[in-house]
Amino acid sequence: MSDGPALSNLSTETRHFDPPAELAENANVTAAAYDEAKADRLVFWETQARRLEWTTEWDEPLQWEPPFAKWFVGGELNASVNCVDRHVEAGNGDRVAIHWEGEPGDTRTVTYADLHREVCKAANALTELGVSQGDRVMIYLPMIPEAVVAMLACARLGAPHSVVFGGFSSDALRNRIDDTGAKVMITADGGYRRGKASALKPAVDESIEGTDVDKVLVVRRTGEEVPWTEGRDLWWHDLVDGQPETHEAQAFDSENPLFILYTSGTTAKPKGILHTTGGYLTQAAYTHHAVFDLKPETDIFWCTADIGWVTGHSYIVYGPLANGATQVMYEGTPDTPHKGRFWELVQKYRVTIMYTAPTTIRTFMKWGDDIPDGFDLSSLRLLGSVGEPINPEAWMWYREHIGHDKAPIVDTWWQTETGAIMVSPLPGVTSTKPGSAQVPLPGISVDVVDESGSPVGNGGGGYLVISEPWPAMLRGIWGDDQRYKDTYWSRFADMYFAGDGAKKDDDGDLWLLGRVDDVMNISGHRISTTEVESALVSHPKVAEAAVVGASDPTTGQAIVAFVILRGSASEAAEDDPDAGEALIQELRQHVSKEIGPIAKPRQVMLVPELPKTRSGKIMRRLLKDLAEKRELGDVTTLNDSTVMDAIGDKVAAGSSGED
Repeated sequence: MSDGPALSNLSTETRHFDPPAELAENANVTAAAYDEAKADRLVFWETQARRLEWTTEWDEPLQWEPPFAKWFVGGELNASVNCVDRHVEAGNGDRVAIHWEGEPGDTRTVTYADLHREVCKAANALTELGVSQGDRVMIYLPMIPEAVVAMLACARLGAPHSVVFGGFSSDALRNRIDDTGAKVMITADGGYRRGKASALKPAVDESIEGTDVDKVLVVRRTGEEVPWTEGRDLWWHDLVDGQPETHEAQAFDSENPLFILYTSGTTAKPKGILHTTGGYLTQAAYTHHAVFDLKPETDIFWCTADIGWVTGHSYIVYGPLANGATQVMYEGTPDTPHKGRFWELVQKYRVTIMYTAPTTIRTFMKWGDDIPDGFDLSSLRLLGSVGEPINPEAWMWYREHIGHDKAPIVDTWWQTETGAIMVSPLPGVTSTKPGSAQVPLPGISVDVVDESGSPVGNGGGGYLVISEPWPAMLRGIWGDDQRYKDTYWSRFADMYFAGDGAKKDDDGDLWLLGRVDDVMNISGHRISTTEVESALVSHPKVAEAAVVGASDPTTGQAIVAFVILRGSASEAAEDDPDAGEALIQELRQHVSKEIGPIAKPRQVMLVPELPKTRSGKIMRRLLKDLAEKRELGDVTTLNDSTVMDAIGDKVAAGSSGED
């Protein structure tokens, strides 16, 4: 470790945007919420919990025996009832819950009354298969309404679900089945992705051999022929459709497990993050209401994530449905059948609130401004960002070309482990800054500390920690309490740390700097990859950039940048090698000018694509392998493993501007 600051604070941002007057005047949550939470944090969270329907009120709001928390102790509720039944009982059964759009263009409109019937039928079907409270159910489905129904049916029975993203391999699925001890699998024949049917059932068959799974419930989506084991495999339409349309839901303890969601760890074994019911649902519903300013009677909400990720759990299923929202759910990719598909859907459904990832935004930038400019996006009143730090220039592009300079952007920081949003602007309160997640939400205690665990002052950089328990926090790693303690609570005493770096600007606003694993040590300066990437993306010819630190005999590490150019600039560099070389030197100087000579890349490589996981995260370790001329590590989690070949060919053929 360096003796200097935990992380150097190199870049500055002076632009800011006040909330639109009309939004501020009618905002769900005002600045008073910060005062209420500061006066009594636990009373504040009890107030938010009462937004839900509880069968039995809790005895105490929190039991905290670090690092284990219990929230709303003694309270009882049912998550499924809170997401569906209570809206129907309130007379909102005709309200649309989901406008579903399949990638091929097929559609379904699911009202809350429809959803209630389907969830009850699915709960009855699972009961017939022997599922009861505490049993784990695996869900491996495409983005179809049955995925939501399956999750809510499990929640209705008190049976924790574990959703696995439909792009994962049979090996990844097998690891999760073994770890959970699941006995029922819900899948589909396949789904549609990039214009063609993609099979799911064969991966399931491979993954369950020799496991406890004895029933496989299969949704017919593509109609393709699938392998079939009589007695074990059952069609969803055969078993579910014939079930009674009513189901008497039972209330469960606030701490009853709701779901296990796996996230990658530093070891080969993935971590099963455990979330329970009352605290999680409280924070998911409250943050959806507060951060997105949701007006359920008029808003159309669209979170573009997959339900296989925590964003899909919290902001497609539990948060929006607990709040009675109407939302769009889309099966496919943003470029099928054309690169304007997302904007076509915004225009078609008059989407008012959109929540997507920075990597998706940068992809849209790369495709060109003319694509979104060809659609009517005037319905959008609020935009959200999630998944990784957003570069200021990508933030500005999002504001200008998607929000037309009128829709505020809420850049949110949270994790699978936190369960719900932790740091974000409040759209009716915050004067937003491009690229900053701003401040912790009311009732959340987040800080930036140095190596010794002491808070850094404004203008300082360090490690992002959570210093007080929060309702949606993970309750542990499934079956491994010691790993939970070692992974999240061993670095700083009684403070949660999951590996993210951050800095505070002079106003005390937070800027996320990505994983501290991605920090580069350049001549004794600990520099975040995020800051250098943001400087590169601020150049008008750059669409996206990824930066790694490669070993260097002089400086310890040197900065190597992989850059994707915007359309016309890319063509010009391809056609004229001299122009490409000149642009590389221009980009190196641009970074030097933006954040200082210490951050000037040793090399800039112009590449056609970046290696990304199926959730859109850049795999920097593979780029580091390339930069250090090593054999490539594991590429199985990449969305497209051929990308590395294309990058390698480009790197081998072209100049990188190295001095």
